[in-house]
Amino acid sequence: MADFFTSSIGKKITMAGLGLFLILFLIVHLGINLLLIIFSDRDAFNVAAHFMASNIVIKVIEVILFLILLLHIIYGLVVQVQNWLARPIGYKITNYSQTSFFSKFMIHTAVIILVFLVIHLSDFYLKAKLFGGVKSLIINGKEYEDLGLLVITKFQNPKYIIFYIVCILFLGFHLLHGFQSAFQTFGLNHKSYTPIIKKIGIIYSCIIVTGFTLIPLFIYFFHEPI
Repeated sequence: MADFFTSSIGKKITMAGLGLFLILFLIVHLGINLLLIIFSDRDAFNVAAHFMASNIVIKVIEVILFLILLLHIIYGLVVQVQNWLARPIGYKITNYSQTSFFSKFMIHTAVIILVFLVIHLSDFYLKAKLFGGVKSLIINGKEYEDLGLLVITKFQNPKYIIFYIVCILFLGFHLLHGFQSAFQTFGLNHKSYTPIIKKIGIIYSCIIVTGFTLIPLFIYFFHEPI
């Protein structure tokens, strides 16, 4: 078993599995964030965020998710370095297929996403959970941290919005290849259903990018300043 996880194919399969788990997480995260623009107040978002932060099962999943993200990044870097060492001299003839174009820049987009996540977590997760820098409000007689206020305040800063959207675009770029590549790693590569998986990946990436981009733009242009 240890040999499997240290082998090249083992690293790729592990990274693909971790990536698919993160793909599911993005849908959940987007759904909660959309509550900020679906409802006229922040109550639904704050209740959902509180549930995610206080439920013991979710908290365990949260730790696991963080470890999965860390492992996904580590395995990605290891696999990329191994690929570079395997062919230190570049090919004279470059393959300009769509797949090779996206795969060529996977490590670059991953680094950009990592930088974004560090900043994003320091702005929201660390501030709320470690430093207590979030105001509270009462919803149905119960006290909640007003994380919605924190998000809205951030998304009323045009510089932060530009930075956020650019990073989301890089995330979408990463997903375009990563989605199909994960299924291909598990052997789901056939002329009949590979095109279907590819289309689902494109639709998924567009939903993620559109959703996460729409939220800050809607807040900036239509939400009353706080």
